Order: sequence, then structure tokens, then C-alpha cells
Amino acid sequence: MSGDSWKISAFAEKPVVQAALLAHEEIEHWDPELVICGAEIAEETPQQWMLEAWYPRKPDEQVLTALAELFGDQPPKFEVEKLPQADWLTLSQQGMDPIRAGRFHVRTPDHPPCRESGVTDLIIPASQAFGTGQHETTAGCLAMLTQMKRSGVIARNMADIGTGTGLLAFGAIALWPKTLALATDIDEICVQVVEENCAANQVPLGAGRGQVTMVVADGMDHPLIEVRGPYDLLIANILAGPLVELAPDFADAVPAGGNLLLAGLLKTQEQSVRRAYRSAGFRLAARLHHGDWSILWLRRRRT
Repeated sequence: MSGDSWKISAFAEKPVVQAALLAHEEIEHWDPELVICGAEIAEETPQQWMLEAWYPRKPDEQVLTALAELFGDQPPKFEVEKLPQADWLTLSQQGMDPIRAGRFHVRTPDHPPCRESGVTDLIIPASQAFGTGQHETTAGCLAMLTQMKRSGVIARNMADIGTGTGLLAFGAIALWPKTLALATDIDEICVQVVEENCAANQVPLGAGRGQVTMVVADGMDHPLIEVRGPYDLLIANILAGPLVELAPDFADAVPAGGNLLLAGLLKTQEQSVRRAYRSAGFRLAARLHHGDWSILWLRRRRT
């Protein structure tokens, strides 16, 4: 989309901006034209962050209110500026460098592919993959999937719960090409997103091995999820609260010896999540820390 485009900026401490980004993640019906991201202002001041938002027309009171509500009772001051005539989505992608995690290279379409031997190149638009401030969890999951593969994990049947872009399902298929792959999300918009990203990454849609089946579901609540189970690899990169709530359902879907990859939780939330899954019959196999985030590899106990 070309024409007038606008940027809204707000400055705050790192925990404040991160909390706003997490609040954004929990909103089901967010305006898809309002793209947001957060990052530190400068390397030498890591606690000083900025939240930026891009909108394809002059933001009205409703847009500014939606952004302010992400910060709760004490929203920061917002600066609104009109940008030169350009593609507003391209502007939102500027500065989004490729991510290298494990055997994966994840990039936006405006970056060249990685042709290094043994590296899987994946394409995800920045507004999808990195616009939520959660890219450290995605990179952590790809690194952990790589570690799981190197450790001898075999995934014949996997599910990516809360798939969003489909990226982690694509990563699993790259590592285990013969796996059955189910991708789910509560948001219907993700169906088209996953279909477009499948085409961009040459991942076939379908119900066969090495193909992605996409369904809209709230957590594990869908008949196809039950029919396709049990899963020897289940991935959930969502939020700590839903992860705790879903522990019993995940336990029902993962057999003894099966693997569970959890992300979307802060390091400060790790103990409560691990406690819930310990009670559900899982043990910790490995964990990674990416920034403030924890990535957990859990295994279902055999006894």
C-alpha cells in the first residue's frame, strides 16, 4: 500500500515496553494495519526502549487509545509523525536484520537468501515475524529444535500450537522432512498468512508427510487435533498464562517419551510454567535463555 504513512513512537523503560508488547499479544482483534515493534534505543543504554507503530493513514483517536491501553494506567507520551510517501510496510521492515538460529536463517523478503551449506533459509515478512517483539522466542525455538535433532529426537508427528506465521512448523519439517505437521492458531487471519508463507518457503499444504495442515483452534479444542494425535513433538510459542492452563491438555496429547517445546515465557515466569508441567508428568530435558525469555524442552516421563 502506498500513499501517506505515519509513525507513532513512545519511549519507556525496557520492562514497560515489553509488558506493552505482551499485552498486544493477548488482543485477539488487533487492527492488522497497525504494526508495532519494540527495541532498545541504543546498545549503550539497554534499559531505555522505544515502542514504534506504523499506520497507513493519519492515526485517529481510536488508534492512539489502542496503543495507550497497552501500557495500562500510565501510558507514555506518543509522538506522531507523517513519513515521506512510501510503502508503509517496507518502512516497518527497515532495520529488521536476518536472524541466525541453529541451522536456520530467517529473513524478510527484502534481504538476500543465505546459501551456506547446511543452513535452511526461511522467509517471513517483518510485520508478521518481528513486529510483536517476540522474535527472541522464535529464534530460541529454532535453536532448540536444532539441538533436539542433534540429540537424536525423531518427530514423526508434530503440532505447532499458536503457529502465527507457520515458521516453527516449517522449521520442524526442514529437520524432519517425513513428519506429519499440524499448525493451529486461534486467529482465522493466520490461515491466509500460513498459506502465503508456505508458498514463499516452498512448503506444501496438505495432510501428507512433509506437508502442513492448518486449522483454526482455541488451544487443543479441535477434533482434528485429537484425531491426529498423539504427537511425539508438540510446539507452543505462546504466553506463560496459556501455557500453564494447557499443561493437562498437552499431557493428554504427548505420549510417554514424547517431546514438548515451550516458549513465550519470561525467565521470571519459568518456574511457574515448569511447576505446572512437572505436575502434568513432564521433566526438563534442556533450556535456553534468549534475552529475557526462556525456551524449554520437556519430555513426557515414561513412568
